[in-house]
Amino acid sequence: MAAGAPRIFVSHLAGVPVFDPAGDQVGRVRDLVVMLRVGRRPPRVLGLVVELSTRRRIFLPMTRITGVESGQVITTGVVNVRRFEQRPTERLAFGELLDRRVKLVETGEEVTVLDVSVQQLPARRDWEVDRVFVRKGRKGSAFRRAKGETLTVEWSAVTGFSLEEHGQGAESLLATFEQLRPADLANVLHHLSAKRRAEVAAALDDDRLADVLEELPEDDQIEILGKLAEERAADVLEAMDPDDAADLLAELPEADKERLLSLMQPADAADMRRLMSYEEHTAGGLMTTEPIVLRPDSTVADALARVRNQDLSPALAAQVYVCRPPDETPTGKYLGTVHFQRLLRDPPYTLVSSLVDDDLQPLAPGATLPVIAGFFATYDMVAAPVVDESGSLLGAVTVDDVLDHMLPDDWRETEFHLDEGEGATTHGS
Repeated sequence: MAAGAPRIFVSHLAGVPVFDPAGDQVGRVRDLVVMLRVGRRPPRVLGLVVELSTRRRIFLPMTRITGVESGQVITTGVVNVRRFEQRPTERLAFGELLDRRVKLVETGEEVTVLDVSVQQLPARRDWEVDRVFVRKGRKGSAFRRAKGETLTVEWSAVTGFSLEEHGQGAESLLATFEQLRPADLANVLHHLSAKRRAEVAAALDDDRLADVLEELPEDDQIEILGKLAEERAADVLEAMDPDDAADLLAELPEADKERLLSLMQPADAADMRRLMSYEEHTAGGLMTTEPIVLRPDSTVADALARVRNQDLSPALAAQVYVCRPPDETPTGKYLGTVHFQRLLRDPPYTLVSSLVDDDLQPLAPGATLPVIAGFFATYDMVAAPVVDESGSLLGAVTVDDVLDHMLPDDWRETEFHLDEGEGATTHGS
């Protein structure tokens, strides 16, 4: 980037694509690494944390960046794909600077950091954090944005960044990542400190936190749930997919599990207990108890209206299950499955009972993981009904749940092997 280039506020860099000189995308910006300095000297920007397509996070030194413009970052093309590990002297701009409460040097007034800007030094390749965008007044809450005057000041005009803050907010961090999918936001949380992870979890609404928890490793799930008030923890568990919530509950001490179940709605608690009664790696243990269930006299229009529910995963929306009353699982007699593509081919007034695929054998609740995987591979399915000996539909297993249990426990932390190539830089160089 040429000398004298305009300053860039770091919130504008969140998720920005990183390209090599040939125009191939390397990854996306997930954070900036800065080093605080003694006194009021502006922090030096060491580099970017870049997430590759394989979800590995690497360090990209600022010396390897040739351009930051038009919503993109251009590199020299030489990168080190070693996993990024934060050093004790380093701070993450998104994860640790935003939302911090600091003081204005001149008045001693407490303000909240909303953003910071960076700028390249003239005639050098070094970058610094030069200004801080702050808001006066009280800190906002998870449900209400605080009001107050905002202003941009020089870095030297504030103090408090070097102090460990208790109760740091998460408002601006969440605003920065509000467009991320749950799996990507989960990845962000996983790489934050335990303190910061708890603050962000506290600021998320129940549905969003439930979606994110489903994508986190088990240790992170337990840690976050344990730091929530019990009533809220129960609400979040109710908002999760029943099979994921049951898996999480099963990992808790018996006393904690029973206490949370007692705080849940009776119907939801009953679903959890039923799911936990099955062996973990069986169809009963993997299934969700909330598939789309329709009565025989329902129409294609009724089915499509249910499929359109945006809260359904693509796998669950791929088919509906036709059963006699009651409609809630365990249902009355299971009659068959109607696939989404078949719903698109028939008139809206057609009864679903005339479209059922009754040749497809459902899974038994005791079916093992290899049997379930073989079912999906044989019939090219993304979801499968689970039916008990009496013929009642108990739930449905989706292919994503099968993959979660077939992959290694640390699959979220495992990437494809990449060739580092020649001339790879080292972190901090």
